[in-house]
Amino acid sequence: MKVLIVGSGGREHALAWKCAASERVSEVLIAPGNAGTAREPKCRNAAVDAGNIPALVELARRERVGLTLIGPEGPLVAGVVDAFQAAALPCFGPTRQAARLEGSKAYTKDFLERHGIPTARSRTFTRQDFDPTWLEHHSLPLVIKASGLAAGKGVIIAETRAAARTAIDAMFAGQFGAAGEQIVIEEFLRGEEVSFIVMADGRHVLPLATSQDHKRRDDGDRGPNTGGMGAYSPAPRVTRQIHARIMREVIDPTIAGLAADGTPYAGFLYAGLMIAEDGTPKVLEFNCRFGDPETQPVLSRLRTDLTVLCEAALCGRLDTVSAEWDPRAALGVVLAAGGYPDAVRKGERIEGLERAAALAAGRGKIFHAGTRLDGDAVLTDGGRVLCAVGLGESVSAAQRTAYELVEVIHWPDMRYRRDIGQRAIARERRG
Repeated sequence: MKVLIVGSGGREHALAWKCAASERVSEVLIAPGNAGTAREPKCRNAAVDAGNIPALVELARRERVGLTLIGPEGPLVAGVVDAFQAAALPCFGPTRQAARLEGSKAYTKDFLERHGIPTARSRTFTRQDFDPTWLEHHSLPLVIKASGLAAGKGVIIAETRAAARTAIDAMFAGQFGAAGEQIVIEEFLRGEEVSFIVMADGRHVLPLATSQDHKRRDDGDRGPNTGGMGAYSPAPRVTRQIHARIMREVIDPTIAGLAADGTPYAGFLYAGLMIAEDGTPKVLEFNCRFGDPETQPVLSRLRTDLTVLCEAALCGRLDTVSAEWDPRAALGVVLAAGGYPDAVRKGERIEGLERAAALAAGRGKIFHAGTRLDGDAVLTDGGRVLCAVGLGESVSAAQRTAYELVEVIHWPDMRYRRDIGQRAIARERRG
């Protein structure tokens, strides 16, 4: 069968690569894809924008696509799955109503409160009802979030009340467009952040391998929040006991609550969680799709045919399948353009990709994100450009492999963190 992957980032490259590895799959189309997907065996880019839902439906119909996977959140929140369902085309992802879990943080906070799912204390405001005096009665730091989609950039941690007021005013003034018309102000949660990603079919849940993302741009978890500067899997912080708590206290009541609300959830569901020192999980955010860059290391460990899992979910039979994982750890380092997450320069020629691919054989993979082809040259075309994934018997070993790959890749003003996985490695050293 043919598979269609919607999107152009590193997540979509990983999804395309994993689907193309299936013996059941004859070809994978990626709309619009990037330079990496263009060069991937059994893959073909299609010049259709991820936000052009009618054109995506027509592409899937014309190419007789048997399964479509949606990478980015924008099309999901806009109703791409609803459009595919109306055209009787198989598409794995949540409907527009279910995707509000990511599309509106205000909706999500209300949902969590109604269903008794643990999360940070918060208050939702619009410009019209914002009360500046409210800030004076809450401890610092405060977390200011644009309620709508802001491409991973709409979260600001304010260390002072003056900084909080500046962030709030900027959001209401349009810093994040319509996403900031409504804001959520939360207490700051302390602990260790983990990414807990599952597949759901409306009733049943299949947990995927655990992972941990690094949101801050600079070493030591400093600098601005980004879409993610690296990730690794598994996440040692998620012990068997904590895994059980997350399923019992967060995932199961979320899926049950959505079904009870008349919006059953089918698709990938990403819970960004803060694990307190005592093991209590609290929801920081939900994403209605696979995480990026978590997808790259997680799928590097998946041994089961992803298309089989997705088709089982679409048929409501997720309880009849299981996922097998490579016992090795995987760690991905994001290579970003200078200036990310703000304005970046595009069009720089990337050197060393062939050498990195040779080094990665059997022990890693270079996934493309913000890249494009110019003849035989691969050029930068976004903020997050590549993700170098290494595999190893431990997180330490996976980290060494990933940075070996990073060291042979170059372009002007390339930036990356040098401490991805350090928390897990510190645990390994403590035994």
